[in-house]
Amino acid sequence: MSDFQFHNGKEFALAMDERDPLKEFRKDFLFPKPAGGECVYLCGHSLGLQPRTAAAYVEQELKDWAELGVEAHFRATHPWMPYHRLLTEQTAELVGARPTEVVVMNSLTVNLHLMMVSFYRPTVARNKVVVERGAFPSDQYAVHSQIRFHGFNPATSLIELTPLPGESCLREEEIESMLAQRDDIALIMLGGVNYGTGQAFDMARITRAGHQCGSLVGFDLAHATGNLRLKLHEWGPDFAVWCSYKYLNGGPGCTAGCFVHERHAHAWDLPRFAGWWGHDEKSRFEMGPTFHAMAGAEGWQLSNPPIVSLAVLRASMDLFREAGMDRLRAKSESLTAYMEFLLSQKASKNFTVITPRERERRGAQLSIRIAQNGKELCERLARDGITGDWREPETFRVAPVPLYNSYGDVFRFVERFAAAIG
Repeated sequence: MSDFQFHNGKEFALAMDERDPLKEFRKDFLFPKPAGGECVYLCGHSLGLQPRTAAAYVEQELKDWAELGVEAHFRATHPWMPYHRLLTEQTAELVGARPTEVVVMNSLTVNLHLMMVSFYRPTVARNKVVVERGAFPSDQYAVHSQIRFHGFNPATSLIELTPLPGESCLREEEIESMLAQRDDIALIMLGGVNYGTGQAFDMARITRAGHQCGSLVGFDLAHATGNLRLKLHEWGPDFAVWCSYKYLNGGPGCTAGCFVHERHAHAWDLPRFAGWWGHDEKSRFEMGPTFHAMAGAEGWQLSNPPIVSLAVLRASMDLFREAGMDRLRAKSESLTAYMEFLLSQKASKNFTVITPRERERRGAQLSIRIAQNGKELCERLARDGITGDWREPETFRVAPVPLYNSYGDVFRFVERFAAAIG
């Protein structure tokens, strides 16, 4: 439950914004400009806003390309050969990892497949994969296809965790109890934050329970990275993957990220799909016929990274480092609790917040179940400058992002939402 003290009224929101130590970061982002006037953008869980400096970061790489051509790999202002490493330290800090455990590469589902090649190694006796019911579709497709690739049937090799009757979210104690009774699970693959309900999982607890039952453990952190305070090295999952275009503001389709725990850093016998950028860099350009993986997460790379995409991500990650994840998370907890408070003051049989109320069980996102005509409501609000998103069959998702959203944004959203839903 929230222990914040909130009050109704626009004056309270304005006062909170005036006291906000992170308020200056709002000006570092570009907001859409709807025809009707001001935009209240609460969709950072789907696509983050563009950092104001992104164009300059990209322009630098375009300039070096124009002036240096191929030599920019070595002579650019930020040479392209090691360019992805400009993000390594910041990424490790953001997800609570050691630098050798992280790499920025590919896209999320590509990274998930690469990780499952290495960490889903089913046998006749142990071939089950555990996911949450209602996982993001791409995760479901990837897991189903990996199970089939190994000659098993998702109908018998997939375990979908389901909330108790009458509940929207899972309980960690139920997950622990199920795991303790099984010895046939090869991999646990959950979202750090469920994209539909907004539930944040206790990843440390689930990792311990998974390892105790003999399973490997991985997480899709698409809705957790840049949203929650993560401690991946300490928690100890075997791997994690995430995208960079939601809370990380890297732009549509931005290069994703990957974590591999250091206990696997020298696991040369792990099966993997290889590519030349994962080859030992000391001999990479000798162009030899035999693959020799780099140590750590970089050994799972395939191709040289897209520099322009990484440039945008650098613009955002520089802001994350300046703001600090501890401060961002503190503001996020307050902003989301404030939204929940205001919605509770507008209580109606027409909507229900299904995201857990406890701050440790959610991130920025609130998922609102709409009883009737929810999609039309979402579209009507969009025409009025309120940007959230709709997920079938009945969920309206909104997220006040601490880097650029304000208490005033939250106040305006709830006022317009309540007026629209009746």
